[in-house]
Amino acid sequence: MPGPLAGVKVVELGGIGPGPFCAMVLGDLGADVVRVDRPAEAGSDAARPVMHRNRRSVTADLKNPAGVEVVRTLAAGADIFIEGFRPGVTERLGLGPDELLARNPRLVYGRMTGWGQDGPMAQEPGHDIDYIALTGALHAIGPADGDPVPPLNLVGDFGGGGMLLAVGVLGAALNARTTGHGQVVDAAMTDGSALLLSMMYGFLSIGRWKDERGANFLDGTAPYYRTYRCADGGHMAVGPVEPQFYASLLRVLGLSDDADFAAQNDRAKWPVMTERLAAIFATRTRDEWAKGFAGQEACVAPVLSLMEAPQHPHNVARGTYLVGEDGLVEPAPAPRFSATPTATPQPSPLVGAHTDEVLAEAGFDTGRIAELRAAGAVR
Repeated sequence: MPGPLAGVKVVELGGIGPGPFCAMVLGDLGADVVRVDRPAEAGSDAARPVMHRNRRSVTADLKNPAGVEVVRTLAAGADIFIEGFRPGVTERLGLGPDELLARNPRLVYGRMTGWGQDGPMAQEPGHDIDYIALTGALHAIGPADGDPVPPLNLVGDFGGGGMLLAVGVLGAALNARTTGHGQVVDAAMTDGSALLLSMMYGFLSIGRWKDERGANFLDGTAPYYRTYRCADGGHMAVGPVEPQFYASLLRVLGLSDDADFAAQNDRAKWPVMTERLAAIFATRTRDEWAKGFAGQEACVAPVLSLMEAPQHPHNVARGTYLVGEDGLVEPAPAPRFSATPTATPQPSPLVGAHTDEVLAEAGFDTGRIAELRAAGAVR
C-alpha cells in the first residue's frame, strides 16, 4: 500500500468500534495492518465492511497456547499492536505489554478502552453514550427544554477514541524510531472526549459559555448558528458567526436594514430573530435555498442525508466518497498527502483470508502451519 505509513506494520486484535476505526485509519495511510480474528468466524464476510478495509485477516484462537504464540510471533515483527479489551484481559491471555515488549522492545502497544487502564471505573462496561456522559459532552448537546441528544457515536468512539488512539500510537512510533524503545499508549474515550471539549472549557474560563444546554452560541441557540426547516421538510444549516458572513446572510434574505437583526449578539433579540428566520426559510424548498446561497459567502449549506452527501458536486469533485461496483458507499481516506498519496482502499477481506500468507511471512513453514490448523489454533 502506498501512503505516508508504507512499511509500518500493525497487528490488530479483532474488536469493535474505535479500535477497528484506528486500524482503518492506519491502513488508509499505507500501513500493513493484520487483523487477528476468531477461527470460528473464518470464511465469513467482515462484520463491518467499511471499517475492516485495507487489512489482511488471519485467525488465531487466543484460548489456545499455540494460537497465542502465533500472535506473539506476529507482534515480534510489528511496529504497532492494537487491542481494545478491558484492562487485564490481554495480560491473562499472555499477550500483555510486558510479554510483547520483552520480545520486541520497539513495539508500540496501543490500548483502547472507554474508562482507561486505571481508575475506579476501569473495569465497568460501557458504551460511547456512557463515556461522553461522564465528561460533560453529552450534557452540552441538545435543546434547553429537552433531553441530552447522543451525537451518534462520533464523539466518544471515533473522535475521542479511535482517532485519539491513532494519534497516540503514531506519536509513540516516531519516538520509538528515535530512541529504539516502544511504550504503552493508554487511550480512553473519557480522556479523548474531554480533550474535544477544550474550546468549550476555554470559553467557560472567560465567561463566554454557560454550563447549560441550549444556552450558547454554538449549540443551536443563536439564530445565526442552527438549522431551519424548509418548505419541503428539508433543512438548511446556518452558521455565519463572523460579522462579514452574518452581513451576507442578511443581504441574501433582504434583512440588511431590519432593526431586529442590527445587533447580531443581542441575546434579547435572539428569540425574535429565530422566529423570523424560521418563517422565511419555510417559504422555499431546501434546494431552492441552496441555490440562492451558493457563492454568497454566507456560511449557509443544505443539510444532506447520508446518501445525498456522496452526490454533492463538491464532494464528487474532491472524491470525498467512494462508490464501489457493488454500490457500497464509503468515505475516502483522509487527509490528502502531496508527496505520498494514499491508494484506493482495498475492500474488507473474508475473515482469515490471509492466514497462510501472513504466517509464512512471519517464518512459519507449511508443515507448522498445517500443525496449527490441525490443533485448531488457526483456521
